[in-house]
Amino acid sequence: MVDHLAFAQENRERIHTVENSFGPSGKTLFQPGRVLIGEGRLMKQSRRGPQPKVFFLFNDVLVYGSIILSGRWHKKQKIIRLEDIQLEDLEDSVRMRYQWLIRTPCKSFYVAASSYEEKQAWIEHIEDCQTKLLQNSNLKPGSTFAVTWIPDEASAICMRCSNKFSVTQRRHHCRKCGFVVCGACSKKRALIRHIHPTKWLRVCNVCHPNLSRAETEPQDISRVRGDSTGKISLDEDEVDEGSFEEEGAEEQMEDHDPSRWMDSWSPYVYIKPEHMMPRT
Repeated sequence: MVDHLAFAQENRERIHTVENSFGPSGKTLFQPGRVLIGEGRLMKQSRRGPQPKVFFLFNDVLVYGSIILSGRWHKKQKIIRLEDIQLEDLEDSVRMRYQWLIRTPCKSFYVAASSYEEKQAWIEHIEDCQTKLLQNSNLKPGSTFAVTWIPDEASAICMRCSNKFSVTQRRHHCRKCGFVVCGACSKKRALIRHIHPTKWLRVCNVCHPNLSRAETEPQDISRVRGDSTGKISLDEDEVDEGSFEEEGAEEQMEDHDPSRWMDSWSPYVYIKPEHMMPRT
């Protein structure tokens, strides 16, 4: 009984510490039965290149966010339900070692650890928590996942019409296929409900005809909006995590090899191996 109460108190304190690190903009994380399993830092691939992020694994959700103030504070909190996650192990690439793919309905992205052992620990513990969650509940695993976006740097030309990108010819991403496309090749909008239930999202001219009539808008609504001063602003669907992240010292790394930039950072911490409270 004493061990059970001690664990419950320690777990509550750890979760509140995570909550507080995200400040007032973060969502409440503590709830009955939720246990903080582990935490660490991973390199997350965004459309403009790899960015270091902090990740927290709970027995029912995976939480991550951007790192500020030397890691003491975080922002842009994202919460993913474990039943909605699908993992795929990947081989090392030229720029990203110890990587794997995390698929979710709203966003799919690559992450990389600082070592092979740490990568395997993350994958093993996420899958273990997911299995236990599905076995002990009426939840079902996700079956529909968002495509991974091709990074901006991967193509200097539109992947549909081959026109070169420039200051005036901006890059966009089709939410259906993830291709890097120009504005002319992505004028259409569609509902992709597993990404967002009500928001019309940018899709390319190739994907648009393949979507059902119920998913596509009856007219071409692509536009560049101007404010009262005539200043051009972005379509709201272009403002996405990874598109315009602050380029602070903590978030902009010249060397994209996690095994080097994470040497001085806290590795993945496996907090509670049993994944459950002590027996009474």
